[in-house]
Amino acid sequence: MKKELVKNWMTRDVITISPETTLPEAHRLMTDRNVRRLPIVKKDRLIGIITLGDVREAEPSDATSLSIWEINYLLAKQTVETVMTKNPLTIEPEATVSEAARLMMEYKISGLPVVGPNQNIIGIITESDIFRLVVQTWDEMEVVLG
Repeated sequence: MKKELVKNWMTRDVITISPETTLPEAHRLMTDRNVRRLPIVKKDRLIGIITLGDVREAEPSDATSLSIWEINYLLAKQTVETVMTKNPLTIEPEATVSEAARLMMEYKISGLPVVGPNQNIIGIITESDIFRLVVQTWDEMEVVLG
């Protein structure tokens, strides 16, 4: 398992958004596509990332004195650029899954954009991808051990 490379376990079809995407649009996309994070790209380069938690934190609390119309108006204008994590931690496709897992644990994050030499996004590796590797390895060990 230590020699497994990120490029072999990452998700390749990454859903990305632009910095001008509004928070409601990002939230809707995450819900519709069942993803918890969206890399943000500008001119094909990764500039940030936003998570479902970031979107939820940006929404007003129930204790607000604003009306529902005021809240919706303000949310509709707010873009992901205002709440995204800029210059997110990334990993290269030739790194090992072990390195990716160590980074995620150290920085308490659940996914890493996988980037090429020009900071262009080529994939994403998440906890789910790593769990998939672990389960497959355990299944293979059970077959060998009987």
